[in-house]
Amino acid sequence: MAASVVKSPRCVRKTKELAKSEPTQVNDDNWRWWVLLGAVFLITFGTRFYKVTEPDHICWDETHFGKMGSWYINRTFFFDVHPPLGKMLIGLSGYLTGYNGTFPFEKPGDKYNETRYQGMRYFCTTLGALIMPMGFDTVYDLTRSHEAALLSAAYLIFDVGLLTLNQYILLDPILLFFMMGSVWGMVKISKTTAAGGSYTTRWWLWLLLTGTMLSCTISVKFVGLFVVLLVGLHTASELWLILGDLGKPIVETIKQIACRALTLIVWPIILYTLFFYIHLKVLNRSGNGDGFYSSAFQSRLIGNSLYNASMPRDVAYGALVTIKNHKTGGGYLHSHSHLYPKDTGARQQQITTYTHKDDNNIWIIKPYNKQQLPEGELQLLRHGDLLRLEHLVTKRNLHSHSEPAPMTKKHLQVTGYGELGVGDANDVWRVQIVGGRVNDTIHTVTSRLMFVHYLQNCALTSSGKQLPKWGFEQQEVSCNLNIRDRNAQWNVEDNQHKLLPSVNFSIYAPGFFARFLESHAVMLQGNAGLKPKEGEITSQPWQWPINYRGQFFSGSSYRIYLLGNPIIWWSNLLFLLLFVSIFLWNAIVQQRRAGQLAAISAIARSEQLSPAPTEICSCCPEASTTEKASYSTPSASQLHPHTQQGMSLQAAAWLFIGWLLHYLPFWAMGRVLYFHHYFPALIFNSMLTGIMFNYIIRSLPKWLQHVLLGALLSVVAYSFVLFSPLAYGMSGPLANEPNSTMHKLKWMSTWEF
Repeated sequence: MAASVVKSPRCVRKTKELAKSEPTQVNDDNWRWWVLLGAVFLITFGTRFYKVTEPDHICWDETHFGKMGSWYINRTFFFDVHPPLGKMLIGLSGYLTGYNGTFPFEKPGDKYNETRYQGMRYFCTTLGALIMPMGFDTVYDLTRSHEAALLSAAYLIFDVGLLTLNQYILLDPILLFFMMGSVWGMVKISKTTAAGGSYTTRWWLWLLLTGTMLSCTISVKFVGLFVVLLVGLHTASELWLILGDLGKPIVETIKQIACRALTLIVWPIILYTLFFYIHLKVLNRSGNGDGFYSSAFQSRLIGNSLYNASMPRDVAYGALVTIKNHKTGGGYLHSHSHLYPKDTGARQQQITTYTHKDDNNIWIIKPYNKQQLPEGELQLLRHGDLLRLEHLVTKRNLHSHSEPAPMTKKHLQVTGYGELGVGDANDVWRVQIVGGRVNDTIHTVTSRLMFVHYLQNCALTSSGKQLPKWGFEQQEVSCNLNIRDRNAQWNVEDNQHKLLPSVNFSIYAPGFFARFLESHAVMLQGNAGLKPKEGEITSQPWQWPINYRGQFFSGSSYRIYLLGNPIIWWSNLLFLLLFVSIFLWNAIVQQRRAGQLAAISAIARSEQLSPAPTEICSCCPEASTTEKASYSTPSASQLHPHTQQGMSLQAAAWLFIGWLLHYLPFWAMGRVLYFHHYFPALIFNSMLTGIMFNYIIRSLPKWLQHVLLGALLSVVAYSFVLFSPLAYGMSGPLANEPNSTMHKLKWMSTWEF
């Protein structure tokens, strides 16, 4: 597929005529472009900033991202499944506009009262509003059509779903802004290269801007990888065309590859790493996300029990310890005074892993054959020792038996058993150092341990499965008969023993790159493990393009409902199907023309090789000029009768690829999905619609084109007016009640506004 911005071939015979009219036409085009861009800016900012501070309470995920912005202001460490840039920008915007980071952001519906939340909303809304002008300019550069650019921008402006998503303290407007900026820069690079502007200052600036936007996109959410793939494919396509240009030396291709690798690969990686460096530098105080990370990682956090910690290096019997699962994001071995329910094995005390620190994580190490050592006697714990672990708070021992585990039925159940530390033989475990030898002593933090059940010969493990409500949605702990289970590795984190000398653990604190890599492992694992909460409304990818169901942003008396403008969404689907049909038809026609050209060329060659007759009789006149012409090679205009339409189809093809890359991967994802995940793909679909509408009506008379464009713009704008209460706020009865003002707009039974 050719690059999306190409030089149009000119007719040699009309060069002089075009030269006379060109300055006037260029000036007229520039004037129209500025007028339309101004209108796009005006309408966009008018619709986006109208009622932006309403409602004055927490809406939907503002409870998460507003809270995270507060944590950046307070420099409190936390865990999130997304990279840090979006939350850092939210925190920065709040800090610069007077927010002090003290509002708790506890739950949706809580009033902001005197909190200065407005700056964070204005910031997110501003970035969301800039998507539309960039979309307008992108489509114009792809097609050189004011009509296509205007319609694409209108589809983005008048979608009430995109409006709703842009007005709140969320990552989505930030993500969509950087994604659109990446596509905008991609097209500008292509345009500048096609105009012969390679290696100019302008060309370098567009390359650097695009690389910056790519880095920022993936630094907000990992789904930014999809636009990275799109820009990568487009860049590879351009480089392939440059390689095939025989008018340029091979060195030119090498130079282009080097420049683009530097600005679109190396520069984004440097920026991405820098964002994480700032993130880890700013969040240097202990918070509720500590437990998701390794003990060594936590030792860098001020206020954490491991920060500049002094504790015994060796582990001994009688020590009070916390035991952390060594896998990425592993929790602490935990128990509480609740029993397993019926049909989940023995009704004994629950054992789980828990990622937050509390007293229910503390265990006492005891000899396997006695309650405690004599007073004043010190005995170090060594590789291969038999022991019992007693839960400090409930006085029950860590226990396993032949009952199946509650979630992982191939494993054995692990429970808390006994009274006041007295149990039975099923409480005995053998502790082993991974890679250890006999008599090796066990060390705090650094020793990787396995606990193998003495009778059942199974390894204590964290299966990674989340328990239901009865287990407080903590992680299942079980005993795996396959003792090679990698999740069966643990380490001692906190260690208290009055007879052992303490040492400072700061020497074991990891450097930046170790924490950088661990942060990614924890985020990716957290992303993959996202599951819907009980009663939470989720959606499936097949539901998104048809606008099957929205979701409430605010469910109080002032209702906000995220739903796409149905006129825009359903017509988007129509034009998507039209593009596929037209593109395939054009591919077939071009292939047939290529075959026709080959046949004509073969006939022409055979005639040139045939010997001329010595005599031509009067009854067989020489073939006419017209007949000879029928065997000549078709001209470029015959093969490509609509050069502008060819550009439009190429542009639409790249936008279609963008839509595919931002939609299809969700079908393969096992994590919980929501309706708002479709909006990046929607932007590509809306721009494609503007291009395809212009492509279809282009052959019509100019006055009819304007009538059809005006009619469609009027319908889209009117539908926005009808459905705008979804974004700006509804009150009164729900739409399913006949006396509701929205009753006639409930076109699908699944819409819940």
